[in-house]
Order: sequence, then C-alpha cells, then structure tokens
Amino acid sequence: MVNLASSPYGSLALLVSLLALQTIIAYSFDYSDALDKTLLFFEAQRSGKLPVDQRTKWRGDSGLRDGFDQGVNLVGGYYDAGDHVKFNLPMAFSVTMLAWGAIDFKAQMVSLNQMGHTLKAIRWGTDYFIKGHTQPNVLWAQVGDGVSDHYCWERAEDMTTSRTAYKLDPEHPGSDLAGETAAALAAASIAFKPYDSAYSDLLLVHAKQIFSFANRFRGFYDDSIGNAKQFYTSSGYSDELLWAATWLYRATNDEYFLKYVVDNSVSLGGTGWAVKEFSWDNKYAGVQILLSKVLLDGAGGAYTSTLKQYQAKADYFTCACLQKNDGYNVPLTPGGLIYMREWNNLQYPASASFLLAVYSDYLTKSKSVVTCPNSQLQPQELLNFAKSQADYILGKNPRSLSYVIGYGNNYPAHVHHRGSSIASISVLQSAVGCVQGFETWYKRSQANPNVIYGALVGGPNDKDEFSDDRSNYEQTEPTLSGTAPLIGLFARLQSLSGNSAGSYGKGLPKPSSPYNKPQGSLWGLSPTQEKKVYELPEWIKVLKPGSECTFVYIQ
Repeated sequence: MVNLASSPYGSLALLVSLLALQTIIAYSFDYSDALDKTLLFFEAQRSGKLPVDQRTKWRGDSGLRDGFDQGVNLVGGYYDAGDHVKFNLPMAFSVTMLAWGAIDFKAQMVSLNQMGHTLKAIRWGTDYFIKGHTQPNVLWAQVGDGVSDHYCWERAEDMTTSRTAYKLDPEHPGSDLAGETAAALAAASIAFKPYDSAYSDLLLVHAKQIFSFANRFRGFYDDSIGNAKQFYTSSGYSDELLWAATWLYRATNDEYFLKYVVDNSVSLGGTGWAVKEFSWDNKYAGVQILLSKVLLDGAGGAYTSTLKQYQAKADYFTCACLQKNDGYNVPLTPGGLIYMREWNNLQYPASASFLLAVYSDYLTKSKSVVTCPNSQLQPQELLNFAKSQADYILGKNPRSLSYVIGYGNNYPAHVHHRGSSIASISVLQSAVGCVQGFETWYKRSQANPNVIYGALVGGPNDKDEFSDDRSNYEQTEPTLSGTAPLIGLFARLQSLSGNSAGSYGKGLPKPSSPYNKPQGSLWGLSPTQEKKVYELPEWIKVLKPGSECTFVYIQ
C-alpha cells in the first residue's frame, strides 16, 4: 500500500516520492527464496553417490572411487568451485559457516523449514571429513589435482583427470587445514546436538583428536601438499588453531580450550592482529567476535582482561567495515560493496556480513555498543550494513543484477562451472571429453543449459563492472566458501520486521510516503477503506524484485 499526499513543492516533491516508491519496490527482497536457492548450490556441488532426495536433478553420481587407489574411502564431500577438486581447507570453512548459521539462527531456519536441508548440507561435508580421519594423527586433506583438472572441461560424471588423494600426518603436517577441520566438526556437533546427539558426540571425538594433531604437529598444509599452493595458499595456521579451540570451547564448555586461546593470544596473534577481512584463509575476525560473545555473556571470569583485548580487535573489524575506523577502513566500490580481491570478491562481503549479523545479535542481547575511534555504533547499524551488502548481492547494485544464480529475473547466464555449462548426463548420455568440453561447451556463446541455483559468483570489479563471460573466471565462477555464509545471513535477514507477506507479495515491505494531504486525481492504484491509503490494483498480485508499478497522480 502507499500513502500519498500533496506537498508545498508540488510536482517536484511528487516526482521524488514516486522515485522513492519505485526504488523501494524494485529493491525489496525475498530472503527466504534466496536462502532456499542457495542451499541448492550445495546439492549441485556434491561428490559421490547422490541421495534419492537430491533436488538438483541435472547432476549424477561421480567420484565413486575417490581414495581407493590409496586404500581409503574418500567418496563424498564437495567439489570446490567450477572444477572437481576437493580442497578440504575451503570446504571445511564452508561447513563451519553452515554450522554457525544453523546454531545462531536456529529459530529463523526452523521457522523457514530449512533446518533439515541445512543439516543435510553440513553432514555431506562432515561424513566426508570423518572418512578422511583414519587415525588420530592422519587426516586425508585433498582429492584431485588442480593442474590436470583445469586442463579439462568435462562433467563430474565423466571425470578422466587424476583423483590422487593427499594426506597430512606427523611427517607432513597441516595445522591450518587440520585446525579448520576441527572447527567445522566442533561447530557441526553443536548444530546436530538437538537432533542427533550420538552423531554430535562422534563429531566432537574427531574434532578433539584433529585439534590435538594440528596443535602438536605444526606446519603449513600447502608445504605438505605442494599442488594446493597455487590454488589455496595458506597465509598461516595460527588463526586456525585459535579458531578450532574457540569452537571446541563453545561445543564443550571445557575451560581447557578457553585457557588455550587466552594463553596463546599473543603468540598466535589473536589479540595482536587487527584485520579487515574474514575468509577461508583468515579467521581472526571470527575468533575475535566469538570470544567477544563469551565476554558479553558475562562468562569471562579470570580471563576477562584478555577477552577485552579480543573484543577490541572485533570492534576494529566492525568499525572498518562500517567506515568508522578513522580512515583505516575496508575498501568499498562506488556502489557500496566491500571490495578486497580481484578474484571471487563477493566471498568477502558475504562472510563479513555474516559476522556483522551475529555480532549485532550478541551486542543486542547484552545491551552493548561498538566503540569506534570517533563514534559509537548501535547493534542495528551493523545489521543494516550487513543487509546493504546482501541487497547489493541480490540486485540492489548499479547493474541491477543478482549475483546469486537463479534468484530474481536478471542474473549471469554464463557461469564458469563445468557441470552447469554442459548438457546434463540425463540428456546427453555419451561422455564429454576434455577437449570436446572446451570446444563444444566452454566456447559456446549461449547461456549455460543447467541453471546452478544459489551459486554466488565472483561478482563485479572495484568499479561495479561485471562481464558475464564463461572465460571470465574471476567474476563468473562460484565457490563453496563464498556461498556458505549466505545461508545464515539470509535466514537472519528474513526475520527482520517488514519482511512478511502483504499486498506486495511474500517478503516485500509496504512502502509509504511522508506526505499526508493527498489532493487531485489518481490513476493506477485502488483506494482502501483507510483514508489516504491505496493499494495495488486487483490484477497485480505480486511485484517481483526488479519489476515496477506505474501510477499517475496529478497535484
């Protein structure tokens, strides 16, 4: 509905009012639909024997002998991006983020009937991690070779590339990857506890053993698995050790783990690093916000002093995101998007927005604020900024383009993704070879034959420019780690007041005008019983994002 009235500024004010109304209508988003589609992306990325309830029907079974040549069953898990390598570091981070969303936004996910799909997405990853943890100090960490894989453009169901598996052990350590895996299993144990306590306990057993392995035998995983270095280079493992211990503390309430993050706060950089990004490679901001929760909940006890130092760094990250950090801010594009890297940049605003959403809730519960160099931030301001990033991703951007595939009516059609770009195995049953895939499918100008619903592509450059080109992998390739934070974020945003169904359709708020004395003729809207309030005509049931409603009012 819309409330129209006259203005002393006549037609100019009316024009502004109409433009404001058009903006509100065009950029109102159904986060529950975005959430549902984003979960479908994880089904599209599944490796292994697909379940009978698989909703992404263009996929088939694949990687059914992964690990067999090394004498271990590594069937399952997720393909990383538009390729078919199972890189466990970003995969484990993705599972941690899925689990965190299921924990902190449990009520929202349950109300949206998405908890079941979310837990299935988590378990597809955790079952695979458990398979790879064959001994207390042995963790299988990768399947596939990125170099040979990238020389082929073929469906997962047709794979002819190397499926060599790589492991970590005391002679070949990987504290970063092992630490992230421990964090994922610990977080998942919390998510599963209300629904499957036995599985939750099993996850926790593995999490503790893997953390012990990561902490005792220290080293970079990409020194042990050399061919991972050019794809997912690790900048360090100190953050993952703190990250794992923090999640284990939350899962167990065992003081040993809280003491670990306090005693190692300086040596592992937890209270020293002030960061502006949160990603598969850098977990410091996540550690700092999780430990701020301990403090805000009044559970700091003897560790309060150190936890306050962690919180100071959490506030630094927050102030930097909201451009309140005395010049030391996170870079933004002209359209207002967080911009950190040329390749797959949207992972950074997605993960930062998730962090800000959870921190906003922690602050709200404790009636606290964020102290920036020259101002204070209320919890709602954090959530508003997170919403602005999510809305940019869904279409409120200079191109009016949704970067979540399948959401809305305008999204990239040439996604850099092998399975999406080649006809489904159910349609084209003959195998598509490496070279044939490039010649016949990669180079074709038509849109991908399979819509990979819910995939968050790399996104625009620092000038908000985007080229929908399959060869433009920096911008059109989706990743697990970029998409995973959106699950919890969309669940949280859908719960905001005003995102309920009404005259404008599911999830669209009712715009209104500040003017309160309507006079003159009005065409295109229907009057209601409430004075000065109008609604859409009967033949318009829903206004989808990006669509418009035109009406005429003569002052």
